[in-house]
Amino acid sequence: MRLEDEIKQKTFKNPFQKLTVNILFTSGWLAGLHNKSLKQFGISSQQYNILRILRGQFPTAANVSLLVERMLDKSSNVTRLLDKLVAKELVTRTSCPADRRKFNILITEKGLALLTTLDERISEIEGIMKNISEEEAVQANEILDKLRG
Repeated sequence: MRLEDEIKQKTFKNPFQKLTVNILFTSGWLAGLHNKSLKQFGISSQQYNILRILRGQFPTAANVSLLVERMLDKSSNVTRLLDKLVAKELVTRTSCPADRRKFNILITEKGLALLTTLDERISEIEGIMKNISEEEAVQANEILDKLRG
């Protein structure tokens, strides 16, 4: 559906303003779909992001600074998110032997199993991309990468 119809706005100052609003609107729309799927499993999109980062590191442990660096939402409170993931037994957090001020964070088997289940759900959401071709997806990625410089 056209952005103008979705937000009930007929005109924009210029195509750049429309693109900005369109990106923000679409981001919120996609986030809503993700959050709906994740909510069924009792985790937030930020917790899901951390689990995916840790799976990519597995079996090597990560530390908080690595997680902050790779998070999609840079404003997330990683310490609070980790507390929740530890309580759910999806990750472990142990003191780093080399520096007791740091922690080693590792995804658990339970966390890996949850991600396997979530992979199926998230791929269903990605099915909405069927409205565009693979070539269009490549082009959109190139434009968004170019936009960020």
